[in-house]
Amino acid sequence: MANKKVIVTGGNRGIGKGIVLSLLECGYEVLATCRDASNFDFSHENLSVANLDISDDASVEAFRISVEEFEPNILINNAGITKDNLFLRMSEDDWNEVINTNLNGVFKITKLVVKGMLKRRWGRIINISSISGSMGNPGQTNYSASKAGVDAFTRSLAKELGSRNITVNSIAPGFIETDMTEGVLDQEIIDKIPLKRAGKVEDVASLVNFLSSEESNYITGQTLVVDGGLFMK
Repeated sequence: MANKKVIVTGGNRGIGKGIVLSLLECGYEVLATCRDASNFDFSHENLSVANLDISDDASVEAFRISVEEFEPNILINNAGITKDNLFLRMSEDDWNEVINTNLNGVFKITKLVVKGMLKRRWGRIINISSISGSMGNPGQTNYSASKAGVDAFTRSLAKELGSRNITVNSIAPGFIETDMTEGVLDQEIIDKIPLKRAGKVEDVASLVNFLSSEESNYITGQTLVVDGGLFMK
């Protein structure tokens, strides 16, 4: 590994925050982003924060300077949104906003970062997907479509970059205890999970740590599910 520098998008709360804190604990230097960097309620000597709206072309272009100065070898595409509604009630704006953020945003940020990885001939790209992309969820046609797209993007990009010692994988969390799932998790959902509990952000962060390391150097193009056994292929 040439360096231990990681970019984490959407790193100020929920799963993203857990990933950032875990990477910092493991000695990584982290550049974390969100739409408003003032929303970060934690700090660390190895943490830098930056404004980034992955759905906005101007914001992505402005972030290019930070990428070139930071020279990351690891990218965690975590930022994403939901705009849930039944399909017949879903507006075109809600469809487009979710696809533009969750799928197009991954494309844009990865393209910024991958050039440096190719030059250094080492890299890790980890996309935070969702089991919704595999099993579907009512009221989430936009979100499920975006996450299925991320998984397909992962597989194709892995085949393109493998010869340059760059791995590309997805992590598909199930129901994880965050502010996004607050009010959604109930006993009926828990009963469907073989492990009989919701996941914790640490369950996702530990897998991110593994996939970021040399120990995972023969794993690429995979979607690894972290859901307590809710969805089994």
